[in-house]
Amino acid sequence: MQSHDHHFKNLFLDFPKQALEWLLPDALQQYGAIEKISFVRQEPKKRRLQDRGLVLDMPILFSFEKGRILLWIVEFQEDKKGFSIYRLLRYTTDLMEQFPDAVVIPTVLFTARKKWKTDIRRSIESRFSDRLFLHFEYQLVRILDYRAADYYHTSNPLLRILLPKMDFPQHERKKIIRLAYKGLFDLVDRKLFEKYVDFIDIYAEVSEEEKEDLYQELCEREETVMLAQYIRSKGFEEGVQVGIEKGVQVGIEQGVLQGVLKGKMEGKAEGRLEGMASILKRLLQQRFGALPPWVEERIDQGSLEQLEAWTERMLSAASIQELLSD
Repeated sequence: MQSHDHHFKNLFLDFPKQALEWLLPDALQQYGAIEKISFVRQEPKKRRLQDRGLVLDMPILFSFEKGRILLWIVEFQEDKKGFSIYRLLRYTTDLMEQFPDAVVIPTVLFTARKKWKTDIRRSIESRFSDRLFLHFEYQLVRILDYRAADYYHTSNPLLRILLPKMDFPQHERKKIIRLAYKGLFDLVDRKLFEKYVDFIDIYAEVSEEEKEDLYQELCEREETVMLAQYIRSKGFEEGVQVGIEKGVQVGIEQGVLQGVLKGKMEGKAEGRLEGMASILKRLLQQRFGALPPWVEERIDQGSLEQLEAWTERMLSAASIQELLSD
């Protein structure tokens, strides 16, 4: 299986405070609020040029209001076979030397959603007689050890994104994905939503058929109607892609770029009309019940301006006839 560690690195780059609140809440309780977050260079300095380089996944330096500095080493591992406690010890001691005033906490985050038959080594030490020469251990985190049900309504967007990687019964799969979408939509800006909704799809392995089913469920639930409308209005991917392909073909045949632009605009408009019509039908069904054929036909033939006007009348109109009147 291809490694996706870089996806998790991006996740922690975008949500470092939320990651700390999740995995190391004692730091905030002991040191107070975070004042500054810095991302340390991933490759520590070499003592000699011929030394083999050590590349860390995510060293994060936190400064707190009480003046303490904490250096958090997060090592992402998909497969436990690739983990070495000895390599992590070297990472840790190198950074302890580089940041002598920091509290260094090595943490390993295992991302694969599968059970372990055997454990890995959690600590190493060197002892002789009554003398302890070395003891090293680290914070081990397996996302699968967390119950998704415990985080259905968390306000931490990072945990909402990771819901599909947690432990849950198979029959709750669609619910988990829906809650991940909803939490992400409610808790982050639209730029981050568009970035990490793909993350959810990748790690939940959402098929195209499931996406359509999930979209229908989002449309049918009052609390997710706005999310459904955003997904459809933002994602007219099919309409846009069809339009682009048509435009490219026209452009090739005519030898001009206008064909591409025209096809793209037509596909975009078509996708948006389809999305708004679908949302409006769902809203009307929730309020007035099953729709007669003439209503669906009227909506399908409506212009973009008409669909927007009809949607705005949803709360004030007393009947379908009043809502769809020109």
